Amino acid sequence: MSPPAGDGRPDWEEGAPERLYVVTAGRDRPSRRVPLDLVTLVVSQGVPEPGMNPEHLAILRMCAGPLSIAEISAYLSLPCSTVTVLVADLVDGGHVEVRAPVSATARPDVTLLEAVMDGLARI
Repeated sequence: MSPPAGDGRPDWEEGAPERLYVVTAGRDRPSRRVPLDLVTLVVSQGVPEPGMNPEHLAILRMCAGPLSIAEISAYLSLPCSTVTVLVADLVDGGHVEVRAPVSATARPDVTLLEAVMDGLARI
């Protein structure tokens, strides 16, 4: 950590281990087992509450539409492991919903697609 800035606060370096420790309250994994990986999609389910830390607020604001853990990590310039802890906190508080991405092996219902195509052809 760098010496305190003129206003008495520490001058945090981006990605400094001390900052990451503070952001996650010293945790290196979520408090509860939430299945999260780099491609897990995160969507806000509520509004920020007073007293939330800045990183939680940023995640809530940026996830109005689905974003992956990897994207959130890039936007916040934080390691994915840190973002995973933060997102798990928000899941625990009911502030975000997480979804697994659609599997590449998942196949659409062919009957439904044919019905849609037939309906469009009649228009």
